[in-house]
Amino acid sequence: MSKTEPIKLSRVEKIILRKSQYDCFYPPTEKIPAIVLPNFPMLGKLTALRFLEWVQQNPGGVVSLPTGKTPEYFIKCVNHFLKGWGNHTVQAELKEAGLDPFLKPDMRSLHFVQIDEFYPINSAQTNSFSYYVKEYYLKGFGMDRRKAILIDPCKIGVNDAGQLEEIWPDKYVDLSLRCRHAKNKLEEKQKKLLERVDQWCMDYEARIRALGGIGFFLGGIGPDGHIGFNISGSDHFSTTRLCSINYETQAAAAGDLGGIEIARKCHVITIGLNTITFNSDCTAIIMAAGESKAQVVADAIQSDRDVKHPATSLHILRNARFYLTKGAAQKLIQRQYQDVRDTKKLADDQVEQIVVKLSVQKEKPVSKLTKSDYQSSLLGRAVLQKRKETTSRLNQQVIDDIERKIGRGMQSLENTCFLHTEPHHDDIMLGYFAQIVRHFRRASNRHYFLTFTSGFTSVTNRFMAEQVVNLQRFLHTAEFASLYREKYFDPHDQVARNRDVWQYLDGVAASNADMKNEGCARRFLRNLFDVYQSTMKAIDKILADILYYFRTQYAGKIDPSDIQRLKGMCREWEAECLWGYYGWNCDNVSHLRLGFYTGDVFTPQPTRKRDIMPIVRHLEQIKPDVISVALDPEASGPDTHYKVLQAMSEALQIYQHETKRTDIRIWGYRNVWYRFDPSEANVFVPVSLNMFSIMQQSFENAFLSQKEASFPSYEYDGPFSEWAQQIQVQQYQMLKTCLSREWFYLHKSPLIRATRGFVFLKEMQPEEFYHSCRKLRKSIEEFSEAHV
Repeated sequence: MSKTEPIKLSRVEKIILRKSQYDCFYPPTEKIPAIVLPNFPMLGKLTALRFLEWVQQNPGGVVSLPTGKTPEYFIKCVNHFLKGWGNHTVQAELKEAGLDPFLKPDMRSLHFVQIDEFYPINSAQTNSFSYYVKEYYLKGFGMDRRKAILIDPCKIGVNDAGQLEEIWPDKYVDLSLRCRHAKNKLEEKQKKLLERVDQWCMDYEARIRALGGIGFFLGGIGPDGHIGFNISGSDHFSTTRLCSINYETQAAAAGDLGGIEIARKCHVITIGLNTITFNSDCTAIIMAAGESKAQVVADAIQSDRDVKHPATSLHILRNARFYLTKGAAQKLIQRQYQDVRDTKKLADDQVEQIVVKLSVQKEKPVSKLTKSDYQSSLLGRAVLQKRKETTSRLNQQVIDDIERKIGRGMQSLENTCFLHTEPHHDDIMLGYFAQIVRHFRRASNRHYFLTFTSGFTSVTNRFMAEQVVNLQRFLHTAEFASLYREKYFDPHDQVARNRDVWQYLDGVAASNADMKNEGCARRFLRNLFDVYQSTMKAIDKILADILYYFRTQYAGKIDPSDIQRLKGMCREWEAECLWGYYGWNCDNVSHLRLGFYTGDVFTPQPTRKRDIMPIVRHLEQIKPDVISVALDPEASGPDTHYKVLQAMSEALQIYQHETKRTDIRIWGYRNVWYRFDPSEANVFVPVSLNMFSIMQQSFENAFLSQKEASFPSYEYDGPFSEWAQQIQVQQYQMLKTCLSREWFYLHKSPLIRATRGFVFLKEMQPEEFYHSCRKLRKSIEEFSEAHV
């Protein structure tokens, strides 16, 4: 938008902005207004209110709404207001928010435009965006389906899903057919269909423009900054088209599609950036939650218009906005400065955060930062204004803090009972493996491992099919017949479960694939007896049935409960193999399978009876001195990690109230999804090349379902263990810059001289842990009581 053009906020936005600690616009640094909300539910509520306000003012308008997990609270809030419009409490809430409570929005008058869709995909699949918009918007909001402009691959140039599958049998679309001759009959069909698809895309665009363009656009922002499927590098004048997507977007879509293997082959149909900006009066809102989105948000808001940052295309719209949680806004420099400016006393950790970043930016040790270095930075100047110390004194203070944290990371506890907890089965290993292994070496320590969810969503059908075929090889051998006669496969026989692990690890030690495969087959058969409560006579048919399922069901489908259990048990087996690697038996490894983890698009919140009390019982049994938790940042509301964090916090409070214990320590960790800023952590654990080698080997041998990285990070194309190592190396490089190369290479400790990575941890007392969880939990509970 023009730097001189006044911002015209809606009534809803004005009322919300009064409660915000920030203004909505900080030119010239910011090129587009942004409203910052305290938490994820409030983000959804504001977006819902602004949408309903727009519909009130624009009956018959054209709207385009997003898919995925980000709109969860938006959808819940819109449904809450629409269904309760005549209710006095709801009317009072609407009036307070700036809406006319007596004018119910006419949802059936709206024209709906679908933003994007995978191609080729059967629109009847529950993981298609077509299914999503029909379920949550057309049906959920009560819109008129006849006024919807949808992207249905089964009706674009073909008659049905069968013909679509016939033309694209392996689901790979070769876009080079647009500009080359077909080589065979199949390619001739594909080339003709591509031509029809391209024509359809042009017609789709024309239909939108015939309505005057999109009047209200709501979207999320992808890991590369994509809007719709307009990935980084997209032309700002782009229109509706069939196109390929980059790795970051493929990785983000892997969960929807059933694995990166499927996503790599998939193309998309998406409206263009110019489709959104065609109507100069379009109200375009981008909503973003969480620290993981902070960089792409900052790029979109603070950069000039650039194809590298697709959302900068919205700068030309006077009604464009970003709605953000505070985590997503944390890299907006003017707002950072306001936080520092408005702080009465700048805390030491705030100083550390600013000085460490300055050191990395200047590529010089903290000890060599000068006053002019500080003054060259907006936040550096703020430090000099807020603190009375000289720059050399501030530098030394930061150095002392970093050295103190490294010192704590070099220490090992003894005579301690550890409870290592994780949302998924590889989170502990990827988060702070070096710290665990160091404490394994103290024979007086006891270790227990607790996984909260079954993790079935990260196991592919292809992997499960391999497990079935593997068991079929061993099922009718004399060895398995003998084991069956001695009741070896009883699911509750702990000694036999340990023997499964020992068999597999013996194969690892001997580099013998058959021994490893037999261990896997033993455990898989045990799991089948547990899930299906069958006899050996029925196993052949069960194997045939589930093999057919794994080979024929589309990837990304929500599995029936028995398949979910089997997939989860495969992950549980992997965790038992990992800790068995270091001498811990199955008795030390527990799997809770908490009920909120369902695999649905929107999962329920944890409940006391179903999710929290099972954790309490484990605490009562183990009586831990140190408890580790995955401590993910704000705005991960619907994410498994966040929900586990809340459940753990509640359970520990109950346990502590019962036992009156005050000596418990909490280790907060993060892994490949989120990282600590050095100022947030207070323990820096050194990691050597030897430890990296151990981690890689352990991961590769234990986590068989994850070796091919079917559901990878968008930041790294490869197994999570490799990405975890890269992160720890990056953290080492940061500290090496701050302290200097010589500090490490000339250190008196061989451990420090051998260090090539760092794990960052946050050690807390329970009260500090509760406080870190309490704020967002309270907001979600209040939201749920009022709106769900």
